[in-house]
Parts: sequence; structure tokens; C-alpha cells
Amino acid sequence: MKQLEGKIAVVTGGTSGIGAAVASELQAQGASVIITGRKKEALDQAAEKFGLTGYVCDHSKMDDIKKLASGVKNQFSHIDILFLNAGIAAFSPLEAASEEHFDSMMNLNVKGNYFTVQYFLPILNDNSSIIFNASVNASIAAPGSTVYAASKAAILAINRVLSKELAPRNIRVNAISPGPVDTPLYDNLGLTAGQKEAMNQKLSGKMLEHRFAYPQEIANLVRFLASPDSSFITGTEITIDGGLTLDPTN
Repeated sequence: MKQLEGKIAVVTGGTSGIGAAVASELQAQGASVIITGRKKEALDQAAEKFGLTGYVCDHSKMDDIKKLASGVKNQFSHIDILFLNAGIAAFSPLEAASEEHFDSMMNLNVKGNYFTVQYFLPILNDNSSIIFNASVNASIAAPGSTVYAASKAAILAINRVLSKELAPRNIRVNAISPGPVDTPLYDNLGLTAGQKEAMNQKLSGKMLEHRFAYPQEIANLVRFLASPDSSFITGTEITIDGGLTLDPTN
């Protein structure tokens, strides 16, 4: 029997990269998977490609989150797995950062994820698994990442508190903190081609594997945290970074 047979999973931001890999992996393990995305065309393509259920949702908008939770409740009645992957990343030095730069990441990465959990809470089964996608940027102090790092640090704090709040229902809450992953995210950081290549070389040189992670490697960890194999793990952060943070001064 597949590990997640009969389970219902929601993967936010599931149209590409880590989200798409996680959705595919959970489905392969027997789960019925619902993905969200902000762009209808990309969402429809991903849903059709993998045979998943898709909902258009901008997780920075409260009305969208409410409609998503209501729609999933009407269609599925409950869920067992919630992977909070929707988010954005952009870098800017302090002197150049705008209010829009700050608000866009905080509204989606923090507020959006927090209230997505709140609105799904009534239909989360007891013994469910909630998994946040955080980032090693919360702790490595990369120049230009102030707001992004702060948003991911907030997620780690929320993760710890919710693990205690939801323990009476045996709902496990965990966070993963990936290092660099080979996804389209890095094309959206606002870096020039030269800056991106320099960053790639610098980061790859610090990792023991000398490469970025593959999305499937992140998906394998999420599947573990969603499955009964991780039944005694809650309130923790699991770093998956190829050794990047072993020696951040290197």
C-alpha cells in the first residue's frame, strides 16, 4: 500500500519548482492533491499535466484564501496534509528597499501562510501534517536578503508556536529550510545575469555537493514529513542545504 493512500493534500504555490515536485510526489504516494497558483493559465497547465485539482489563489489576498478553503471544504470536506509553499523572494539592499518590496513579501510569505493555516484549520483532520517551506536565508545573513530573511524567520517562529497550539489534536507542524534549489525562483530575484552566475558559483562552492538541490530532493523530505514515518517529529525545522550552513563563514 502507498504511504499516503486515501489522504487529501493541499500544496500552495504548486504550479512549478518545489511545489510541483511535492504535488507530484504526494500523488505518487496515493494522496489526492489540490494545488494553488496565482496565474490561471499556469495552474490549468500544471493541473492537467499531473491530473490534479487546481484552485486559483493569491495567498496575499484574504478573500482568495477564504474562497480556497470554502471550495476545498465543499469538494473534499477535509484535508490531511497542508504544504505551505506559496511565497516570493526578492533581494534589495536596505538603502534601495521600497515599501512595496517589504509589503509584498510580508503579505504573502508571512500573513498569507498564517491565515491559510487558520482558514484550513476547521477542515484539517486530527493527526494531520502541516509543513511550512522556510529557507536557510532566515539564518545565513545573505546581503540584500533582509526582508526575505525576516519573512522566513517569522515562519519558523510561527511553526514552533503552532506545533504547541495544535498538539491537542495531534496535528504535527514542521518546517523545512532548503538551501539553493534549481527552480525558476532564482530568475525572479532581480539580479542581472552576471550577478546570478556569480551567486550560483559562490553558493555552489560552499556546499559539500557543489551543486543546487533538485526539486525532487525537497519533495522527498516533504513526503516523509507528511507520512506516518515522521509520526514523532513536530515543532522542528529540518535544513536541507547540501551542507551550506555547516560553515557560514567559509
